[in-house]
Formats: sequence, structure tokens, C-alpha cells
Amino acid sequence: MEKVLLGNTNIEVSRLCFGSLTMTPFQANLTIKEGAYLIEHAYNRGINFLDTAEIYENYGYIREALKGIKREDYIIATKTYAYTEEMARDSVELALKELDTDYIDIFMLHEQESIHTLRGHYDAIEYFIKAKDQGKIRAIGISTHKVAGVRGIMSFPEIEVVHPIVNKYGIGINDGSIEDMLNELKALRDKGVGIYAMKPLGGGHLIKEAESSLKFVKNIPFIDSIAIGMQSTDEIDANIQLINNGFISDNISNKINKKNRKLLVADYCIGCGKCEERCQQNGIKVIDNMAAPNEKCILCGYCATVCPDFCIKVI
Repeated sequence: MEKVLLGNTNIEVSRLCFGSLTMTPFQANLTIKEGAYLIEHAYNRGINFLDTAEIYENYGYIREALKGIKREDYIIATKTYAYTEEMARDSVELALKELDTDYIDIFMLHEQESIHTLRGHYDAIEYFIKAKDQGKIRAIGISTHKVAGVRGIMSFPEIEVVHPIVNKYGIGINDGSIEDMLNELKALRDKGVGIYAMKPLGGGHLIKEAESSLKFVKNIPFIDSIAIGMQSTDEIDANIQLINNGFISDNISNKINKKNRKLLVADYCIGCGKCEERCQQNGIKVIDNMAAPNEKCILCGYCATVCPDFCIKVI
């Protein structure tokens, strides 16, 4: 698989990034060995880039996979909600310990909304700068679902990488259009910021348009890599074919489950509302004392991470 430099970071990544949330208990609920096997399979097929986050609680999968992967050949990006120096330090040390590694390639602030949230998290950024000087991280970044989040980076030259929502219909971008997002991303590329996109299939809503959807994102000249959640070797092989060739061969296509993913809420939901408070998309609401997803849901699964009774899952 083709590899490219991630902006001006001097970090070389595959054009396809392994989105690792989908293997966790919040979604596919794979065992550690099953998840590690998928990561190694993807690596052996040329995918050297993986996206994770502290909230995903899947460092164990990655640590197991790294036993069969040359660390210097593998790029790990992770994310934290830290907003103080102490919280940022704890997040970095946790990642280093749980992944059993000496450094993290890209450490990001999770779900930044605008210049205002970036300012509110600047103590964490300052710690990341120190950690970078100490060799604990290689690059600093943010993830965001918002155009304003991307725009906010312009005031922070310390931010070297951005992980934004990019898909042909702008599904999940809740403060503008895909055209607005791409305009801001182009401005960041002109400043040398690395860009790897999330949600190219709209959180599963565009699976039936997978070929055209991935082609749309791949053909954007300033998108370095595309993160896609993958739950099986067949999905990995299919996405590699889409990135490399623009289509899926019949033998792989016939193996893939074509059903649309959905957010499942178990009938023992007590309607506590934590999921509704957590969702930035307004994609789930408590109705008649039970959580109910709606058409705004992008199947990110973040609501499942705050459910006290573990009754929400993306399937």
C-alpha cells in the first residue's frame, strides 16, 4: 500500500488508517487475541497506521499486536480529553505503559470544537510540547467533528495533525457543509498540517456507496490518510482493494456482510440520559424513559462509553 508523509511531520503513514474503536466491547467486542490478529493482518497487508483513543479502552489489543510488529515501522495516533498539564501527563504515561512503548507517534486532543476549546485545553498542549521535547511523543494533533475546530488550529502552530470528519455528504459535520470543511482543511494543508480523515463512510450510513464514497475522500489531494473502522479480515481486504484499486472484487464482496450497522439499545436501559448528554450530534434522545437513536446518529459509539449499564452497542 502507498505511504505518504503526514503533512510536515516527517511521519510516513499508509493511505489507509486502521480505525480501532470497532473491535472494542463498545462495538464488535472481540477478544484481545482476535483484535490483535486483525491489526497484524492489516499491517502485513501494508497498513502501518492505527487510530485509537484513551476512551476506547483498547490499548491491550494494540500492545498484543505490537509483539509481532516492528515498533519503528508502526504509527500510533491516540487521543485524550485532558485539559490540564497533570491530566495530559497522566494520559501520556498511561498510553506508554499500556501500549508498552517508549513513545507515541501522534498525541491528540479529542473532539475539539473551536478556538475556544483549544484555548481551554492549552495547558495540555503545553505539556505535549514538553513531552515531544522529551521524545515521548512525535507530533501533536486534534480530532474534531466541526469546521470551527479545524479553523481554530490556524491560531495554534503547535498543532501539526488534524483528524476531521470528511465524507461526500458531510454526514456528522454539525456546523457547516463538506465544502466548508474542505476549504478550512485546504488552508491548513497550505501551512503544512497533516490531515487524516475520519468517517469516510458516514459511520456506516454510506456502506452501500462505499466505492464512490472512498473515491471521493481519496481523491482530495490534501488528505494524507483515511481512517476506517474494521472488524474482520474481509473488511480489511475490501478496504485495501477500495483504496488501491477503487473497487472490491467479487470474491471479497460476497463475503462481506452488507447489512447497515445500527446503534442497539438494550431493553434494560433506564433512561438516565448520560448518552444524550455525551452525544455532540444530537443523535440519541431519551424518550419514554429509554434512549433512542435518530437519523442524526453517525454510529461513532461514543454514547456507549458513558452508559453505566453497558446497554448501548454499535452492531
